[in-house]
Amino acid sequence: MKYAYLLINFLTIIFPVLLSFDKRVAFYKSWKYICPGMALTGLVFLFWDVLFTVKGVWSFNPAYIIGLKFFDLPLEEILFFLTVPFSCIFIYACLNYYVRWSLPQTISKTISLLVIILCAAMLSVYYNRLYTAVNFGFLMVVLIVLQYVLKSNWLNRFYMAYIVSLLPFYIVNGILTSIPIVMYNNAENIGKRVGTIPIEDHFYSMALLLMNIGFFEYFKRKNKALTA
Repeated sequence: MKYAYLLINFLTIIFPVLLSFDKRVAFYKSWKYICPGMALTGLVFLFWDVLFTVKGVWSFNPAYIIGLKFFDLPLEEILFFLTVPFSCIFIYACLNYYVRWSLPQTISKTISLLVIILCAAMLSVYYNRLYTAVNFGFLMVVLIVLQYVLKSNWLNRFYMAYIVSLLPFYIVNGILTSIPIVMYNNAENIGKRVGTIPIEDHFYSMALLLMNIGFFEYFKRKNKALTA
């Protein structure tokens, strides 16, 4: 049982890694664009994770982790910020290859605006709950920068990939929160859940993927510009 969280990480990434060598998508050729972004995003989210662990926002069930920790974080939790983004960027890349249709930019901008408004509302109401406030505040800033400052034209593709990523999200987070492997302090969130998954986790996942895919697109464009 101590290998449960480690096994979840392994199963999360093994199929995307193996399927990366499919000749059509050839996702392995994009690994060099993924790694820098995962490192930068990982630093941000690991700082956040350490803070939340110290503050008692969440904790980890010792029965399901191997016990190796860094800055109070289990090794498995650190690996989570590699396995999940990698797998979701793989979903994003596959959709870009196989699905030629994408959301109209007007709809994408509307979604961004609605999410920003929701974040602002949640932040104003639940400013005193650490997980909720930091989660929605951070996502709001990231979306404002991407949509209105950088004017990212890939957000319409991102929203499609995010919807698809919810399927593995519910499987992985459902297992983590139902056993439970990760235990949440409801005093630091709004206390509402989808099954056993806190509402905030959906937006936590969105922010994590936005940053990773944003860096992925940046490093990919940068490489094209250098080789043009």
